Amino acid sequence: MLTEQTRTVVAATAPVIAGRIDDITPRFYARMFAAHPELLDGTFSRANQRSGEQPKALAGSIVSFAVALLETSVAPAAVLERIAHKHTSLAVTPEQYAIVYEHLFAAIAENLGDAATPEVVDAWTEVYWLFADLLIARERSLYGAQANDRMWMPWRVAAKTLRTASIVEFTLEPADDTPVTDAVAGQFVSVRLPVADGLRQARAFTLLEPGATRRIAVKLDEDGEVTPLLHRDVNVGDVVELSNPYGAVTLGSSEAPLVLVSAGIGCTPSLAFLEALAAAGSEREVLVLHADRDAAQFAYAERIAELVDRLPNARLDVRYTGDARVDLAAETLPAGAEILLCGPLGFMKSQRDAAVRAGVPEMRIRYEIFGPDVWLAQPAAAAPSEAEAA
Repeated sequence: MLTEQTRTVVAATAPVIAGRIDDITPRFYARMFAAHPELLDGTFSRANQRSGEQPKALAGSIVSFAVALLETSVAPAAVLERIAHKHTSLAVTPEQYAIVYEHLFAAIAENLGDAATPEVVDAWTEVYWLFADLLIARERSLYGAQANDRMWMPWRVAAKTLRTASIVEFTLEPADDTPVTDAVAGQFVSVRLPVADGLRQARAFTLLEPGATRRIAVKLDEDGEVTPLLHRDVNVGDVVELSNPYGAVTLGSSEAPLVLVSAGIGCTPSLAFLEALAAAGSEREVLVLHADRDAAQFAYAERIAELVDRLPNARLDVRYTGDARVDLAAETLPAGAEILLCGPLGFMKSQRDAAVRAGVPEMRIRYEIFGPDVWLAQPAAAAPSEAEAA
């Protein structure tokens, strides 16, 4: 997919650019937000900018894409799919790719100095626009598959329920007559609302069940801007903006054995999958492994147990440990199993590594992260088979 000249230049310079990402990205974002402050109004998360996760994820995704092309000459479809779903949930537009290109490449040139020769810039420009064009095409398709042509819609809070000391469940209903897209189990929506200074910020949450219903569980993040508002200020009758449903980590049509591995609030995709399987009367073999610090933290313990009981070939194993751990390497996994992971990043890394050591092919291991996926900031060889950035 890349010209031979580009492959040669990228192969020689990828390690250099990867090594300088931590210096390049702060300058890139500073330039871009100075020129386009509107991108902080509902598209880019300021909390993720402060933590440094966003720059690592975005830059890492481009470098990982380039390395994948060098190794296989095939664009990593799973990576692109996950990024496209995240972008569409934030209403990313084709025009924004040009803005990112302008300021990212200015920052690269500034950092590399004389090493940013025309040949180097041209090669990485080819990589960037191949990456961008593939994403733009997929995002156009995802937008077109929705029941409406809107990016954000008003939804009214119909119920607000405390599930644990740190988790609140919201049930939302349409606040206008915009057609509603039925969600697939495992998908998410982004919630966007104005924060203290008037700018809008967005955050993604798993839908707790498939279909037209919109129920989400919100765990309080004291360092964030969205979840504290949802917990403390948004109440029944209030209206917030929701995206259409997106998300690439879904059940699909497979009947292979399924292993759902989660920790903490990561139980919400497992809940959605179990709701769908139970509604369909599935006889699929399912193993649900969940870790939490204690029983009081497991928000949906009763409902998940009920759903597992309804499935004839399902089993639930809950571990209450002080550090919320599951030892997947110690489990006897069903032959040919697909594994879906959701939980803290460190938890998912360890579980993925354990599954690979147990002989599970990487293509059968999928995961869900809300927020920037800093896995992509690592060398491509260490990254998982699927990833996302936004």
